[in-house]
Amino acid sequence: MARRAREQHTPRGIRVTPPPQGGTFRPLGPRRLDQITQAAFDILEKIGMADCPEDVAALAIEQGAKRRDDGRLCFPKAMIDAALSKALRRVNLPGFSEDLGLTIGGGNVHIGTGGAAVEVPDNIGGFRAAQLSDLYQLMQIVGRAENIHYGVRPIVARDMETPWDLDANTAFACLKACPKPIGISFDTAQHVPRITQMFDIALGGEGRFRQQPFCMGIIVHAVSPLRFAPEGVEIMKAAIKAGMPLQICTAAQAGATSPVTLAGALAQGLAESLAGLIIANVLSPGFPTILAFMPFISDLRTGAMTGGSGEAAVANAAAAQLLLNLDIPSTVSAGMTDAKEPDAQAGYEKGYTVALAAQAGADMINLSVGMLGSLMVASPEALVIDDDMCAAILRSVRGVELADDALDLEMIEAVASGPGHYLGEAQTLARMRTEYVYPALADRQSVQDWQEAGRPALTDRAKDRVGELTAQAPTHLPKNREAAIRAAFDIKLPKDHS
Repeated sequence: MARRAREQHTPRGIRVTPPPQGGTFRPLGPRRLDQITQAAFDILEKIGMADCPEDVAALAIEQGAKRRDDGRLCFPKAMIDAALSKALRRVNLPGFSEDLGLTIGGGNVHIGTGGAAVEVPDNIGGFRAAQLSDLYQLMQIVGRAENIHYGVRPIVARDMETPWDLDANTAFACLKACPKPIGISFDTAQHVPRITQMFDIALGGEGRFRQQPFCMGIIVHAVSPLRFAPEGVEIMKAAIKAGMPLQICTAAQAGATSPVTLAGALAQGLAESLAGLIIANVLSPGFPTILAFMPFISDLRTGAMTGGSGEAAVANAAAAQLLLNLDIPSTVSAGMTDAKEPDAQAGYEKGYTVALAAQAGADMINLSVGMLGSLMVASPEALVIDDDMCAAILRSVRGVELADDALDLEMIEAVASGPGHYLGEAQTLARMRTEYVYPALADRQSVQDWQEAGRPALTDRAKDRVGELTAQAPTHLPKNREAAIRAAFDIKLPKDHS
C-alpha cells in the first residue's frame, strides 16, 4: 500500500512494547535437545503420519516421501532437511495498520491471544455462552493493549447459527476491532476464498490482501497421535492459494494423545509440527509458515487438560527451545490457567507459564492472556490484568542491559561524596521510562494509602480499564469499506456497535 494510505489508517495513540530477544532459558541441555530432535526425525522416517489426503500424499511421494504397507506416509531425513532448508526463518505479519506489523522468528517474543473458549463471565459470578459481541469487545482490548502484539480469535461466538455465519462474522469482528495482526480459523476450506474477498474489500480492492496479509490462517493440521487432519490440510491448501500466512497447530495431551513422559510428548509433538511444515513445503516451497507446537498436559487422575501446571510451563518452554534450535518461527502456549476467575491461582499459573515460554525465546505465545478455566472461558477483565502482567514479563526477558553510560563511575563518586542519593541525577530522569516498567493496574500504594483509598480490588480496577479501552469505536477500518462488506456479507454485529 502507498505510504499515505498507511498513515491515514494507522490508529493514533496505540503503543506496543517492542518484542525482546528471548532464549536465555534452556530447559533442555545440548544432549537432550539433540536426542529429542533426532527422535522426532526418526518418528517421521519410521512411523510417519496417517490420513494424508491422497492428492497431497501423491505430491509428497513425488518429492521423496515413502508410503508404508499400512498407508502411513513416512518422510526420510533428506526430505525433512529439505523442508527445513527452504522454510522461511522470519515471517512478516503486517497488521491492518501496517505500522503495527510484526516479524516472527529468531526468538523475539510476541504475546497474543488464542483459543476457542465457549463461555465468558456473566455479571452475577457465573458464566454464560460467548457471543459475537464478546469477541468484538475482547479484540478491541487486544487492539489497544500495550503488551499484546497480535490477536488470534479467543472465543467461539455461540450465537452464530451456521458454520459460515461463524467464520464470516468472526473474521469481521476481529478485523473491525483490532488493527494489529490477527488470526482466525475456518470450518471448511470453501470459506477461505470468501473471507479473503472480505479482506480485499477492507483493504480497498481485489488482490490487496495478498499484498498485505494481516490475518493468519490458524490451522490444526494434525490429530494426535501422528495423523493428519484431512480437512485441516485442505484448509492449508486454500490458505496458501489465498496468500494467507499459516500458523499450523498441534496440541497433543501428554499421557492421553502423546506419551506420558515429557521427552516422549515433545518428540511426538515436534514430529507432528515438522510434518505440517513438510506438507506446506510440498504445496508451496518457502511459504510463510509458523509452527504452533503446543504440548498440553493431562491431569492423569482425571484425564482433564491442565493448562496451569508446572509441567505445561516447562514443556512449552522446551517446545520453544526445540524450534529455536532449528531456527523455525515458533508458537507455543502459556497462560492457560485452570482457575475459574482472575484470582491468586490464575496469577501464579499464568505468571510462571508465560514467563518460562518468553524466557525460552518463543516467537509467539498463544493463549497467553485472557483465558480462564483451562481454555473454556475468556474474560475481558483477565485480559487487561494479563496485559499488565506481560509488561513485567517482557521486561524480565530484556534482562540487564549495558548501555555506554550504564556504569558511570564519575556519577557514583559525585553522589557518594555529595547528596547521597541518585534521585536528581540526569541519568535517573533520562532512564526512568526506559529502564523500568510501571504497571497500569497493579497496586503499589503503601498499605495506609490503599486503606484510605477504600481498599480497591484489582478486579474492580480491571473493570474500569475494560471500559476505558472499549469506550470508543476503532477507526482503522474506513466507513465506506465497512459498508461495502456489510452489503456483500450477512454481518450480525450491529452497525452502531462501538
